[in-house]
Amino acid sequence: MFERSREHSLRTMIKNILGVKIDDITMEEAVSTVGIWLSKPGKHYIVTPNPEFLVTAKSDNQFQMILNRSDLSIPDGVGLKLAGVKNRVSGADLMERLISLSAEKGYRIGFLGGDKGVADLCAERLSKKFPQLKISFTEAGPDIDSLKRLPCSASTSSASLAMTKGCDILFVAFGHPKQEYWIAENLEKIPVKVAMGVGGAFDYISGRVPRAPNWIRSLGLEWLFRLILQPWRVKRQLALIRYIYLLTPKIRG
Repeated sequence: MFERSREHSLRTMIKNILGVKIDDITMEEAVSTVGIWLSKPGKHYIVTPNPEFLVTAKSDNQFQMILNRSDLSIPDGVGLKLAGVKNRVSGADLMERLISLSAEKGYRIGFLGGDKGVADLCAERLSKKFPQLKISFTEAGPDIDSLKRLPCSASTSSASLAMTKGCDILFVAFGHPKQEYWIAENLEKIPVKVAMGVGGAFDYISGRVPRAPNWIRSLGLEWLFRLILQPWRVKRQLALIRYIYLLTPKIRG
């Protein structure tokens, strides 16, 4: 498994929420940090903790370890402000900024995950928006619904494709914690500088699912907008209740 000591990373203010370390940084600081990584040799991975991540990590020690070994742990989710985090950096927004940076600087990107055809649709839409963007590959990836860990081998189409093509930034959309397990297991073995788990961001970029308007996002109500569009997410939103319960002693201080 890929191991990273956080002392090797560019760090700023770090918060510890329910045992998970969060970088309390701005979007500009996050983009700048990744830009520095891309200009030098090395491998790095980004995680995007929100309350649902933290609830999962509370009962999954290995997932917690993977989050804490990341090079950048952005505060994705308005619920983190309940624990004293000042900033919020949406994973989907950071992904879009990194795509724009890649188009400007000539970095190669790859899309791995999402439902069949969604990664291809992302590439198609982005190529129209950024004609100069270099997209190394798109791949829906394997069915890992029942697995947390996926070994990297020649028989694994996604990993072998990534090893063959390579890219500067790999966006992985298996949903948590699968995408984080996959990155931790495989990053060392594939020619990628930066890997980032992005959850459902492919759906937004492809246009398959509409993104909440800016004013809704600014109010921290994007989760409600998504719930209205995707009622099946109600079970996942129960994690927010669990998160508040776990956080209550910390809030009371």
